[in-house]
Amino acid sequence: MNDPRDSSDRVSGTSPGDSSTLSGSFDPTASPHPTGDQSLRGPETLANEASRTFEEFQPDAPIDRSEIIAEGLREFAAWCLRLLIVSAATYMVGFVLLKVWQGVLPVVLALIVSSVLYQPAYWLRRHGVPGALAAIVTIVGTLALFSGMIALMAPSVARQSQALYYQAFEGVQRVQLWLQDPPVQFQGNDLGDWLAEGATWLQKQASTIAGEIFAGLGVASTILIMLGIVLVLTFFFLKDGDRFLPWLRVVTGPRIGWHLTELLTRSWNTLSGFIRAQAVVALMDALFIGLGLVLIGVPMALVLAVLTFIAGFIPIVGAVVAGALAVLIAFVSLGMTEAVLVLILVIAVQQFEGYVLSPWLQSKAMNLHPVIVLVSVTVGGGLFGIVGAFLAVPTAAMVAVLFRYLSDMVALRAGEKTADQIVFATVAGSLTARHGEEAGRRMRAARRSVGGGTGDLCAPDDDRDMGAAPGPHSSAAYRTRFQDLTSKFVHLFDTPH
Repeated sequence: MNDPRDSSDRVSGTSPGDSSTLSGSFDPTASPHPTGDQSLRGPETLANEASRTFEEFQPDAPIDRSEIIAEGLREFAAWCLRLLIVSAATYMVGFVLLKVWQGVLPVVLALIVSSVLYQPAYWLRRHGVPGALAAIVTIVGTLALFSGMIALMAPSVARQSQALYYQAFEGVQRVQLWLQDPPVQFQGNDLGDWLAEGATWLQKQASTIAGEIFAGLGVASTILIMLGIVLVLTFFFLKDGDRFLPWLRVVTGPRIGWHLTELLTRSWNTLSGFIRAQAVVALMDALFIGLGLVLIGVPMALVLAVLTFIAGFIPIVGAVVAGALAVLIAFVSLGMTEAVLVLILVIAVQQFEGYVLSPWLQSKAMNLHPVIVLVSVTVGGGLFGIVGAFLAVPTAAMVAVLFRYLSDMVALRAGEKTADQIVFATVAGSLTARHGEEAGRRMRAARRSVGGGTGDLCAPDDDRDMGAAPGPHSSAAYRTRFQDLTSKFVHLFDTPH
């Protein structure tokens, strides 16, 4: 019969003659198979390792809250860093644009004009007209059209301007008489004194006004030079614009070139649709307001209608300015009653345009919420004046096109959509979608292969090759690791004798 002390000695790793065993003491640092520095490990270290090991085999155990909070903070910090980088890049782009704005503005205006004139030029080229001749005919025809409109309006303006001057003088006298009647009851001498003070102030500001006039002449010359540059750029855009995208694909390579081809084509279509929709809206405003002004009898109704059409390309702000000018002319020339009628006419037409016509047309072209339009016009006008207000909505439309395209690409890779569910403007976009869909499929397959979608533990009866060596996440590997670690900790559970 074996001596009980032999089994105790074998478990504790001591010899029968060891004095510590004979005295009943227990050495916690002893190991069944001490190797390397394992004999130097304390009971707390081994106990902690054992605790962590056993927790790994308890998948239903709750996760420590600190780990969840730390993970959330890491995600938040990472997104903050990304947003800071994007904000810094956006600021630098805006800073550079402000420095070169005088050179960028003609290019932007030429692109907008080209988006309007491209269809007539393309129609001429399709019927055998050379590209250069088609561009020249389109530009000259457009200039002739506007020149004819100005020539038609000039006699009316020259004939009615003198009458409008006398009517304005009479209007001022009527206002003066109205101010002298109840409830205002201004004295004639007081109003005359105010007018005299105003004239004196204007005389004192004569030098300043003259300087502003000369500055205005300088601005006018700059505008004329810019218009000339816009015409030249428009000619080349109409003549050689179809060569740009092939050249871009050669420079950037097929994959990036496909993305840029689809994105720029969508932007061009959106810009063209916006200009056409805005032109229809402005034309309807000019037509209705012009007819109303003719029926009321307001002078220069044709001129006001044309100004309403031009101002219609500046959303919200242009309509207010054109309407205010029409009301002012009606008040000066006809009186308060006709001015109120013109005000009602302008408000009614603007309400019809803002709530019926414009949303119906622009929803097809841009799909932008009216709040975005208003905010973009406000920001653009505050930063760049009238030009900024004019370019605000097209810029917002371009940004919306970019975000929608990125959203489509993300949806393809995430598996939320297929390429057949997205409408593309070019064949290059379809090729890009097929590539993105296949890349997303490989990405999801890779995540599933490492247990990203079903957890880290894999069942032993899955589709793995059972003859292959156990992987790091296989159940056999977990069992081997468990056995190795428990052999290290078995002496912790020995009972001293």
